[in-house]
Amino acid sequence: MEKTIFELSRSGRKASSLPPDDIEGISKNLIPKKFLRENKADLPSLSELELVRHYTHLSHLNFSIDSHFYPLGSCSMKYNPKMNEVVASMPGFSKIHPYQSEGLSQGILTVMYELEKSLCEISGMDRFSLQPCAGAHGEFLGMLLVRAHFRHLNQKRTKVIVPDSAHGTNPSSAHLAGFHIVSVPSEWGHVNLKKLEEVLSTDVACLMLTNPNTLGLFEKDILKIAEKVHQVGALLYYDGANLNPLLGLCRPGDMGFDIVHINLHKTFSTPHGGGGPGAGPVGVKTPLARFLPTPWVEKKENQYTLKYDLPDSVGRIRSFYGNVGILLRALTYIQTLGRDGLDKVGQAAVLNANYLFSKLKKTFEAPHEGPVMHEFVVSAKPYLKHGIRALDFAKRLLDYGIHPPTVYFPLIVEEAMMIEPTETETKETLDHFVQVLEKIALEAKENPDLLHEAPTRTPVRRLDEVKAAKELRLVW
Repeated sequence: MEKTIFELSRSGRKASSLPPDDIEGISKNLIPKKFLRENKADLPSLSELELVRHYTHLSHLNFSIDSHFYPLGSCSMKYNPKMNEVVASMPGFSKIHPYQSEGLSQGILTVMYELEKSLCEISGMDRFSLQPCAGAHGEFLGMLLVRAHFRHLNQKRTKVIVPDSAHGTNPSSAHLAGFHIVSVPSEWGHVNLKKLEEVLSTDVACLMLTNPNTLGLFEKDILKIAEKVHQVGALLYYDGANLNPLLGLCRPGDMGFDIVHINLHKTFSTPHGGGGPGAGPVGVKTPLARFLPTPWVEKKENQYTLKYDLPDSVGRIRSFYGNVGILLRALTYIQTLGRDGLDKVGQAAVLNANYLFSKLKKTFEAPHEGPVMHEFVVSAKPYLKHGIRALDFAKRLLDYGIHPPTVYFPLIVEEAMMIEPTETETKETLDHFVQVLEKIALEAKENPDLLHEAPTRTPVRRLDEVKAAKELRLVW
């Protein structure tokens, strides 16, 4: 284990010095006694150089996209251009206050207006709310819009259909909005049309669909699915967490989706993982726009204003205007790349994933045929006879300086390893990843204990993950 900063502390050392307190008497009279400290704070004593070296060293122990290959399926851990950070930190944006008047906020209102227009163009939708602060938050708003739509029509619809290849948050979001969840099984990795027809009825409010799904497969029958859903008067919801491979190639709005959410923090290059911050704007077709949260950003002549007078709105779902810093980064990414650049993002994401899939299905079991989109799933099931599971492969990868893929998701694949190379990695990096996995596969057969003991080269060895999740110790 690395020493904590308190263990490194030596009495008498200082990283800074302050002038003597010449107002001690005054401050004691001003601050109520119950808030005054009786004893000195137990702070560590180190020199400035020791501090810098300690935290720099700790930062190098982390796995990050800036330092390691990070093929975490379903999370799009791709490289984030530093230009986005530069723009978001400009004082004109970082020092504004949400209570500023519209007249003094024309810059950020322009950003929000332009971002909404860009997202509409990219997704094929008519209006967007930028308020949701995460993908699941966007899903929840989407379900509130579905509920508002059918209340407005005076129709009682109680069910939401969720395929078994969907993201795990889909059923949770629909349940929180008051719907009963109906699951539809997959057939060869795609929505089973026959099973879908069996559950479609006038009780159904919506089908939540991820396309491409969590197996990395594009729903080839999406137009038929949209037609069947609309035939019973239900809505089609697009989980946009997997939008990356579609950029510039096709649009959910053209496939028949009525509502979409987009994970800006995945597709449009903002920091991701570790709990955020994120942003999950929700887009709709015109008939549903009346229910979006307020305020909207409107443009009148050359002025941008906030519109609150929307009587059918579901109301606010987020304080102020959402995670504006993330919105800034997303618009910077979109405008930096332009239409041609976004086309190449989608193409490169698909190319990289199919290249890796073609290589790794020789070493692992492929539960479904390709082609895949931006990610794919292989199974470590063939190694169970050696006592090796997907988790053992994941832990051993850490010894080779590679972040593990997502394991055991989706649930419909035994010993699943979900891999997403992203569009920003080179062929050399992908080839190195293949070579490492082939080497670990050989170790699994010849020396399985090596994998059981992994990781062996990290500051902390294999953790009891259940204990870590259930007995949190977040302070020293």
